[in-house]
Amino acid sequence: MTGNLKLFAPGASRPLGERVADILGIPLGALEERDFEDGEHKARPLESVRGADVYVLHSLHADAEQSVNDKLVRLLFLIGALRDAGAERVTALVSYLCYARKERKTKSRDPVTTRYVAALFEAVGVDRVVTLDVHSLAAFQNAFRCRTEHLESTRLFIEHFAPRLGDREAAVVSPDVGGVKRADGFREALERRLERPLASAFMHKKR
Repeated sequence: MTGNLKLFAPGASRPLGERVADILGIPLGALEERDFEDGEHKARPLESVRGADVYVLHSLHADAEQSVNDKLVRLLFLIGALRDAGAERVTALVSYLCYARKERKTKSRDPVTTRYVAALFEAVGVDRVVTLDVHSLAAFQNAFRCRTEHLESTRLFIEHFAPRLGDREAAVVSPDVGGVKRADGFREALERRLERPLASAFMHKKR
């Protein structure tokens, strides 16, 4: 795969980006990522992206080094820099989208943070956002005005767990009532793969 396709992966996402780039047969784009003493950050591409179809791979989960807020702001600044540098299109590949679980008001004057995050992505010029197993598909799609793509990991998990389970007993457990439908879908698919029934359960969560 050649042409005007470019892939970038900032920070901790770089190892995964290198694996994806290797599969695609393209080099991973070079970035300058610089932290300043006052806590500010700068990121810019070290190669031309003018007229290119650019993909930025980054997961917005917290880790020991950065909070979700740090990762989100850094990704937004990089997307903005890519657009300012002349990229024809920028797609954010966000395997975990932070704040996707706050898609509705549960109390008076509650923020709908999913919508605010969508507005931030659009403000810096993103053309498309791709994410994986988002909390609420309808809320994700409605929050963004730009194009969105939602991917599911069910098949990957089935191919991982099925050979490891063998004939052992197993149960698929949903962490709350809201996840029962998704857990049942996974259980049914895994049952078809194993050709035997599995137990199911869900947890009651009280806040």
